[in-house]
Amino acid sequence: MNDTFLRACRGEVVDYTPVWIMRQAGRYLPQYQKVRAKVDFLTLCKTPELAAEVTLQPVDILGVDAAILFSDILIPLEAMGMKLRFYEKKGPVLGNPVREAKDVERLRIPEPAESVPFVLETIRILRSALSGKVPLIGFAGAPFTLATYMIEGGGSKNFANTKALMYRDPEVFHALMRKITDTTIAYLSSQVEAGAHAVQLFDSWAGALAPDDYRAFSLPYVKEAVRALRPLGVPVIYFVNNCGGLLEQARTSGADVIGIDWRVDIGKAVKRLGTKVSVQGNLDPCALFSSEEVLRSKAGDILKKGRAA
Repeated sequence: MNDTFLRACRGEVVDYTPVWIMRQAGRYLPQYQKVRAKVDFLTLCKTPELAAEVTLQPVDILGVDAAILFSDILIPLEAMGMKLRFYEKKGPVLGNPVREAKDVERLRIPEPAESVPFVLETIRILRSALSGKVPLIGFAGAPFTLATYMIEGGGSKNFANTKALMYRDPEVFHALMRKITDTTIAYLSSQVEAGAHAVQLFDSWAGALAPDDYRAFSLPYVKEAVRALRPLGVPVIYFVNNCGGLLEQARTSGADVIGIDWRVDIGKAVKRLGTKVSVQGNLDPCALFSSEEVLRSKAGDILKKGRAA
């Protein structure tokens, strides 16, 4: 196997910087569009043969150093009892948002083998199809990010409902985070058992929190999830979007790798994070609209700054 990615995750010296791309399986690929035209998004996620097919496309076409499971961070929420729908040009909608104690009480902590067997079957298909070519990354949403979707009922610009519950009734908020964390631990553990070589926690909306609130309401649950996954022996990546004000805290998560977004200078981020974690990132996705010359220059700058630090 090309294990450059896994060795880099563990902080080992590698011959080159491994590359994989968030959303590397997606609509920019004509091959993906052809599959997607046949089924809606949720059906694609829940059909192992199709999910495996689109997972493999960027590995074959781009030659990336890792495959990442094609799925969605909201899939486990449906198993918890949320009514999940995806709408074209609108995105995910959760029809029964969590706003009070009774809403938290009705939520289940599902058994992955029973509630998301399609995810585990997709991983098993991929392990066989990859035949040791490159590692497979499994993933889940980090607890706070999942909580925002459950409370807001979908995406949000300001997360007002989430913060209102957090400030108004912290006990209820923590009870929700407790259930999400238990679900996430079971979900990622089952992915590793099915064959994932590494896992990533996506904290897409952590940057919406003030540092003190991140410390109180989010980070403890990330730490707990990472601790629970540690005995499984696979690298854990923690991606923190809009992370500029949270890096020092994210460093304490226990993750092997901290993924950073484009809003922070990677050279400075590496120095702030220290030598005990690897750093992943951090090209602005919109740079893909530029010319190849500009794109190569931006990617080169990231490599130079990361190495220099």
